[in-house]
Amino acid sequence: MAARRLTVVQVVPELNSGGVERGTLEVSGELVARGHRSIVVSGGGRMVDQLARAGGEHVTLPVGKKSPTTLRWAWALRGLLRSVQADVVHARSRIPAWLCRAVLPTLPAAVRPHFVTTCHGLYSVSRYSRVMVSGERVIAISKTVQRYIEQSYPQVDRSRLRLVYRGVSPDEFPRGYRPSAEWLMKWQLEYPQTIGRRIVMLPGRMTRYKGHHTFVELMDRLRQHAPDVVGLIVGGEDPRRTEYAASVRQAVAERGLTNILFTGHRSDIRDIMSIATLVLSVSSQPPEAFGRTTLEALALGTPVVGFDDSGVGEILADMFPEGAVPHGDVDALTARTIALLNHCPPVKPNQSFVLQQMLNQTLDVYHELIDTPQAALRAA
Repeated sequence: MAARRLTVVQVVPELNSGGVERGTLEVSGELVARGHRSIVVSGGGRMVDQLARAGGEHVTLPVGKKSPTTLRWAWALRGLLRSVQADVVHARSRIPAWLCRAVLPTLPAAVRPHFVTTCHGLYSVSRYSRVMVSGERVIAISKTVQRYIEQSYPQVDRSRLRLVYRGVSPDEFPRGYRPSAEWLMKWQLEYPQTIGRRIVMLPGRMTRYKGHHTFVELMDRLRQHAPDVVGLIVGGEDPRRTEYAASVRQAVAERGLTNILFTGHRSDIRDIMSIATLVLSVSSQPPEAFGRTTLEALALGTPVVGFDDSGVGEILADMFPEGAVPHGDVDALTARTIALLNHCPPVKPNQSFVLQQMLNQTLDVYHELIDTPQAALRAA
């Protein structure tokens, strides 16, 4: 008997960049590849075209704005879920989750989709954040997140929790990958300061918790111990947090750090990681829930130095334990970076954080709900 064709609606704030958005597109692509219908509701963004090329559908609704006025879109979301006969609605952020929670009880039980949430972060513990553990199934993207849920919301039925690590494709991030000669020539024309120098790279959007000021401090110290090292800050500025980005640039200027380059948003992150000597993961508070860029770098075989009290620590423990340092310890970070610049053991192959495994487990969650009838929306 053929498997039932599902209609899954994922709801996210926007589709611009980041791990949440990337995971949304990956699940969408897998749904389509298996013959299901995939719909993503978001405020839009540069990744919408990519979603469509892989067969996913997009509905533009401003569901991510942190304002009570966002509830005005509840009726539109309700109409969508009803018209497409959604089987599952999957919320990946707090405002979209609250919107779903407002809509689902208004639908007749016979046509009410099952509700799944994914905790992509270590949110502040509050009633507002509690919505992320209100799904019939709650996906934790790492053991760090799973512990956060269990400790912060002990009343949540643990039978509803599912650990589903994020993953990368070995086809997209193959071990030992090297960029083309054409790419390398273009890169060196754009950033001649990197020619003949070792690269220490900090990837990620320029948001406060990514630890850019820690990176600046590290690069200041490396001037004495590794003068041939150039630091790359690779990531776009958040238009809503321009003051933070300005503070990072000011810190670089005040210290006279000509060994730090800002690349802005780049779509060739794999190529840049492949020519880096080391990649850094130094997020402050909250710690990284998973650490996708850490995994991407390690999958390529590029070593990573990062704080060990987070999802990054879980990845490092599995693939490159030599890169783990205590959270916030800049002295340890500096010492470990210098040590690895002088002598670096190989990174272990990625066997634990594979994209297809993540996709299989996510769709298993959907089918588990569909195949086991139960209340469509359980109270948290």
